[in-house]
Amino acid sequence: MKQYYKMKVAGCDRELPLCPVNEHLDIAAFIMFGDIEVTEKAAKLLLEKCPEHDVLVTAEAKGIPLCYEMARQGCRNYCVARKGLKVYMTNPLEVTVKSITTENVQKLYLSDEEVKKIQGKRVLIVDDVISTGESLNALMQLVEKAGGNIVGMAAVLAEGDAQERDDIVYLDALPLFVKK
Repeated sequence: MKQYYKMKVAGCDRELPLCPVNEHLDIAAFIMFGDIEVTEKAAKLLLEKCPEHDVLVTAEAKGIPLCYEMARQGCRNYCVARKGLKVYMTNPLEVTVKSITTENVQKLYLSDEEVKKIQGKRVLIVDDVISTGESLNALMQLVEKAGGNIVGMAAVLAEGDAQERDDIVYLDALPLFVKK
């Protein structure tokens, strides 16, 4: 029988399915895809808490709806770090990342065109959930390689130890579920 964690996300009641990461740990899966109400409300609330910025940056894929909505409501400019090279990506920048929700090591890429949007600009890094911080670190490295000035980092939820960080803005805490 599927188990759920009930919580308020950006003021909206939600049930997040519990998913095993390994034999000792479950996480509550927060998926913004298709949840327009949470996406719009979370974007508004985060923008109220975040520093001024010129461009938003997120990693493909789960952070895209939030990043888009924050850009729509705010600075009107965002970039997505891709997880795979595309034929249209010229002179891409690349970093490596290992995330809690991904089985294998991945790479993130920014095309030359995206680098030009970031270079010399105030950048806000955005994600749906920050947990171990590995994806965040990879995005920071990528933005720095691109010559951007990171002014802040934001997420809807901070999971586990990320709740103790003072360098991120987040709306709600999300516990980890340790199995005994």
